[in-house]
Amino acid sequence: MTAAIGEIIGNGMLFDVKNWSTTMAGRDDFFQMVEALFETLATRQINYVLVGGVALLSYIEGRNTQDIDLILTRSDLDGLPELVINHENKYFLRGLFEQLQIDILLTQNQLFETVLNQFSVDRQFGDLKVRCATVEGLLVLKCYALPSLYRQGDFNRASIYENDILLLLLNYTVDLTPLLKLLSAHLLPSDLQAVEGILQDIQGRIQRFSSQRQSLREGE
Repeated sequence: MTAAIGEIIGNGMLFDVKNWSTTMAGRDDFFQMVEALFETLATRQINYVLVGGVALLSYIEGRNTQDIDLILTRSDLDGLPELVINHENKYFLRGLFEQLQIDILLTQNQLFETVLNQFSVDRQFGDLKVRCATVEGLLVLKCYALPSLYRQGDFNRASIYENDILLLLLNYTVDLTPLLKLLSAHLLPSDLQAVEGILQDIQGRIQRFSSQRQSLREGE
């Protein structure tokens, strides 16, 4: 079973050296804030899907994160006045729910709406059941973000996203053809070509891992 979200966020904060000189909420406080957030979403029947690093950790290990990423409609966001927004653009906003950083992807972007409606499933985090993106949904979002990250010169984040894709494909069998077809409606042709090249490189690395493992087994 995946760790509780409060534990994931707490560990992400604890192991980030930038936070060591600041006063942070305790582990129990993170648990209570997370429970309050998802209880509020459930009580108000807000349609959401969990994406980002926390969602990823329900499928693979080894990823620290300090925030909660959700896809929401604008109307449902209006039903969450406790979220104090401190940054916003066309399809994205960032805010605080108590001391939890929440990043929101808005369904005004049709791809985000598709992930919300077609690529979500209930996942267990500790004692909490959460609506979470599927492996395919996470792959779509990571691939969609990569061209923009490269244009911005954000190579650190791009490398993290590529590693996330690698780990997902290393651990799960996914037919990429329908995902690329979906992305083709939302990316420029040149961006789609770049994503296809990245995926081919990642698949090549996975094949090398498999070949090396087989070679080592044969040498035992």
